[in-house]
Amino acid sequence: MRILLVGHGKMGRLIRELAPQYEGEVVGIVDPQLKDPLAGGLDDPRWSQADVAIDFTMPDAVMGNVTALAGRGLNIVLGTTGWQSHQGELKAAVAKAGTGIVAAPNFSTGVVLFEAMVAHAAGLLATQGEFGAWLHEVHHAMKKDAPSGTALKLKQAMEAAGYSRPIDVAASRVGFVPGTHTIGFDGPSESITLTHTARDRSAFARGALQAARWLGQRRGWFDMQDVLGLR
Repeated sequence: MRILLVGHGKMGRLIRELAPQYEGEVVGIVDPQLKDPLAGGLDDPRWSQADVAIDFTMPDAVMGNVTALAGRGLNIVLGTTGWQSHQGELKAAVAKAGTGIVAAPNFSTGVVLFEAMVAHAAGLLATQGEFGAWLHEVHHAMKKDAPSGTALKLKQAMEAAGYSRPIDVAASRVGFVPGTHTIGFDGPSESITLTHTARDRSAFARGALQAARWLGQRRGWFDMQDVLGLR
């Protein structure tokens, strides 16, 4: 699996380090400012040798990146968050190019399974009117979107499972926390809480590499539920 890294921040460097564990090799890096023989601009002709691009950049770069990469016939793993308002345009660009993409607000295997657990719990408590629900998420101080894409997706999963009462959502941005999400259901005399805690960023890098390997020659729009066989 020949990987084109889009961006070389903390996530990009982790993916580069872990790629051999997933039968992958980084053959290019989209970062014209990076002093590395593998680095270049988005339109570098060397990228034709890649099988898949993995993008962990910034929300305002996503439309341009996905359109350009899909237009060159590259499959894409999109780990950047904060682009959801452009989802329709991104889907149209991928469909027009006839390529494949795995797009998700969170690539942690644990978070995807956590979402399924949360949805099941919300379905069970939907008929218990005395239980209110809340969601609290904590991320590092540099994370731009609040609430995060993961928090919004968890809330949507609860609502889709039949929980129609208000769900209070709170977000904290502090220090270096990779990501913690807690869902709570509170009744008159008791509470139920479910929590997922990422210990470090490698969970997201590993999930992205797993998604890239799964994507292979597939065409269309997918997410991590498809990758893990939950759909």
